[in-house]
Amino acid sequence: MTSDQDPIVAIATAPGRGGIGIVRISGRSIQPILLGILGAEQADRLQPRRALRAQFLDASAQPLDTGLALLFPGPHSYTGETVLELHGHGGPVVLRMLLARCLEAGNSVGARIAEPGEFTRRAFLNDRLDLAQAEAIADLIDAGTAAAARSAVRSLHGEFSRTARALANELTELRALTEATLDFPEEEIDFLRAADAAARLERAASALDEVCRRARQGAMLREGLLVVLVGAPNVGKSSLLNALAGEDVAIVTEHPGTTRDRIERTIEVGGIALNIVDTAGLRATRDPIEGIGIERTLAAAATADVVLELHDDRAPQCGAPDRTLEQRLAPGTARLTVHNKIDLSGAPAGVRGGRVYLSAKTGAGIDGLRSELLRAAGWERGTSSETVFLARERHLQALARASAHLEAARQHAGAAQLELFAEDLRLAADALGEITGTVSTDDLLGQIFGRFCIGK
Repeated sequence: MTSDQDPIVAIATAPGRGGIGIVRISGRSIQPILLGILGAEQADRLQPRRALRAQFLDASAQPLDTGLALLFPGPHSYTGETVLELHGHGGPVVLRMLLARCLEAGNSVGARIAEPGEFTRRAFLNDRLDLAQAEAIADLIDAGTAAAARSAVRSLHGEFSRTARALANELTELRALTEATLDFPEEEIDFLRAADAAARLERAASALDEVCRRARQGAMLREGLLVVLVGAPNVGKSSLLNALAGEDVAIVTEHPGTTRDRIERTIEVGGIALNIVDTAGLRATRDPIEGIGIERTLAAAATADVVLELHDDRAPQCGAPDRTLEQRLAPGTARLTVHNKIDLSGAPAGVRGGRVYLSAKTGAGIDGLRSELLRAAGWERGTSSETVFLARERHLQALARASAHLEAARQHAGAAQLELFAEDLRLAADALGEITGTVSTDDLLGQIFGRFCIGK
């Protein structure tokens, strides 16, 4: 059984060769590791938050490596415990030797390899950051665009947490005022008027709606969008992928059925990462290999955020929906119809009647398609990545529960049912508390930190 009291050790830099590699140690009692790695003389010269050029020693006091040692005494450290960082050369072998030596030196105090995300988990448990800030660290590491990285930094600095906490405090204050009157039932109606409870509730609901909107946009920024190109063979799907990517990702020929398997490329549009998937053309076929490709096309479309249906603008049935495709799409999947090859049909580029007219060959209309992709997916025009919260699915669920409880509280206020009014205010505040970890469970923490990399 592992304990949050055990000293933990991990390689904190990415696998592979590098100029510098870092081994990180955290615990309340890491003195044996400090003495074992540095020896008494070097340990005496180590000062808090000042780099010391040192030799890292093996059990026989022979050098393993030479580098920098940094000591961060608790509670003023990342984890809130005493943290020692050893910055050595970034070779896999030397780092593994240094890691093994730290574990050997710390055997007497129960030192062990850190679990995924355990350094950040300890920072949360020791009140160095809240849960939303901890998740922002992982989001910053995983950010796929500059906009997502900037939003993660704002969450790491507490912007999302402060907003959720302020709203929860407002609800808690209103609940406290409500409960203070429950011993005086004859004054309940007067309380609702005197405390302006209805107006305060409406302000809180309006503020929550805005938080939900910003979080939904932020979830899109964090996760990106899966855009699947579908259509009959030879309508220009591969050409369109190449045009969007700005390079020749897919092979393009005049022969229908060139693409047999999915081809993917991630591009950035307005700060949003779009994972564009080119697929095999949809048509009736007896070719078993092509049939497998078509089945994969339908499977990809079933998981898409946006299905982009491509048509040859010269075809008589251009724009007619594919019934087989419709049967496979998940409810609510965004769909966008695109008329390609306008350089041959003579149609002007642009967006008309909810359809995009373009030429993948010449590039005419491609910018309009980029804008329509974001609109179809739900990205609000004029939204800045600087104003959104980089939210996760659990945040959205917590906000949805808070909204539902506020709606119930509104109904109870109208009926002057103060006990139920107060209870729904409590439940709404608790839902908001789940975002920052004020209300949390061990299972939730395990799910969150288990997705972190080891060493962070």
